[in-house]
Amino acid sequence: MTRLLFDGEDQEHIHARWRDLIAQETFRHRPGLGSAERAALSYEWLRMVNETAQGGVQLADDPGLLAGLHEWAAIVDGGGGLCTVASIHYNLFLGSLLDHEGAGSRDLSDFATLRRTGTFLCTELEHGNDASALETTAELDPVTGGFVLNTPHAGAQKFMPNTSMTGGPKSAVVAARLLVDGRDEGVFLFLTPLSDERGLLPGVRVRRLPLRTGAPVDHCLTAFEHVLLPRDALLESAHGRLDAAGRLHSSLGNRRKRFLQSIGRVTMGKLCMSGAAVGATRAALAIAVRYGDQRQVSGPRAGERIPVNAHRSHHGRLLKGLATAYAMTFLHRSVLARWTEQHAGGDAGQRAETERLIAVAKSWITWQARDITIECRERCGAQGLFAVNGLSEFPQYVEGTITAEGDNLVIWVKAAAEMLFEHQPPRTTPGSPGGVAQLTDPRYARGLLAGAEVIWQDRARAALRRGPSGDPVERWNGASSAALEMVSVHARLRAADAFLDAAARAADPEARALLEKLCLLFLLEQIGEHTGDLMADGLLSGEQVRALPQLLDDVLRDLAPHMTDLVEAFDLPAAYLDGIPLANSGQVSLADYAIAAE
Repeated sequence: MTRLLFDGEDQEHIHARWRDLIAQETFRHRPGLGSAERAALSYEWLRMVNETAQGGVQLADDPGLLAGLHEWAAIVDGGGGLCTVASIHYNLFLGSLLDHEGAGSRDLSDFATLRRTGTFLCTELEHGNDASALETTAELDPVTGGFVLNTPHAGAQKFMPNTSMTGGPKSAVVAARLLVDGRDEGVFLFLTPLSDERGLLPGVRVRRLPLRTGAPVDHCLTAFEHVLLPRDALLESAHGRLDAAGRLHSSLGNRRKRFLQSIGRVTMGKLCMSGAAVGATRAALAIAVRYGDQRQVSGPRAGERIPVNAHRSHHGRLLKGLATAYAMTFLHRSVLARWTEQHAGGDAGQRAETERLIAVAKSWITWQARDITIECRERCGAQGLFAVNGLSEFPQYVEGTITAEGDNLVIWVKAAAEMLFEHQPPRTTPGSPGGVAQLTDPRYARGLLAGAEVIWQDRARAALRRGPSGDPVERWNGASSAALEMVSVHARLRAADAFLDAAARAADPEARALLEKLCLLFLLEQIGEHTGDLMADGLLSGEQVRALPQLLDDVLRDLAPHMTDLVEAFDLPAAYLDGIPLANSGQVSLADYAIAAE
């Protein structure tokens, strides 16, 4: 199961180096550090990542390796700041440089060796989800041929990039509106030095923001006062090039498309955020299951002690989380493989659909991660509140992944609008519902979930047609709830497909049977909320609906003895688990915490 979870033959290349890295003692929890110290520590760890990668440019250009880094870095210090600064430096900054023309001739050595750390400035104080409307300007100077970077008012300040002096000198890729002879040519990216060993460079204004929950990073407001940039600061490619006369040549017809092309690295960022959420989820479940095995509570007979995991009310919730975590992992693997194929020169015609699937998966995965990490913390009671036990900060970190690289709800609204007519799920003619025994077949359950997707798409389309033609906002409002549910079912269906594909690849019959049983648990949970619709459409019988709760309980009973095997497959380093008091003794003593605090 470990082989299936971690990319099979590619496990050594994608995961082993990061797993070994976080097993080192320097990555253990350090109680008592303030937010500034933790932020500085994130940059120290970033340098260790860079040494392990043996080349920052190669890491930025390898989707699998980069996403794998996020899976393992996310479990360090409850998510911490390492994932955040690594994602910004390698993906958004270095990746943007690599994805534009001239990367081969541009000197990247300072960034590849971390003599200078890279950051990414796009979102503004007044422009978040509508970043294409941002107001920072970069005006072509006809005399020098360079650009003048400027923040026209307070609302155009870049919001929350890591631009302070923490971590040493920094450069940024800045999204700014290109102005040529007063013409607005749209938003492009500009390579901009921010600081050197002596401090901030002239015209760069940085103000630290208050501490936010989750990753302790040096978030700031950043502004520019007529900062002069050279001609090669502009990142150019087919979506936009300036000739010697200052004329823009572009393969794209409008400014919004140019902007989206400029920030194309956000798609890889979604894969990174998904990977981080998956990694945090698996770690949280491993801790909670180990604690539940060891924590003793009163049994049914006088003087008897039994593990808390013996209770269905306890292990049932963790097993449902495990089923979802496996589904999340396999979904992430499938969309990452699809993107890697695109990155290597796959079918350009499939790119838009792949990007949409990555966005949908990111939203579903990070939302599930929040729910599961909260559940794991609760199952560990008050012990789970202590940071040394590695659980309390996971939900806070996951909150950041929900918003990063595109707010989840906004992502799903966009996907819903596209999928309403562009996506055509397979439609089968409903036959007579089968018996209760068919519900024990995960492929049959998968077919029911597919039926639910069709139901919600039909419902959304009908609502859109009913809406007032003269009021597009209200027309969409009437269809949006059903359309969003369609996207939700689609995400879970794709996760189930990836899960079933992984189970089919299992060489060991026992592993295959266990994975199929776990996938069945996942599917029964998903179709449970659609039984009314499925019954109304003739896809489920009343007998099947009535049998579903008992069947679900039977699956939990069968899986309960395998909980330890399921979390052992997550392959967490022993050194990591040994550093968590909660995961290593049934009732954690005050001495354990005292040792951890020293």
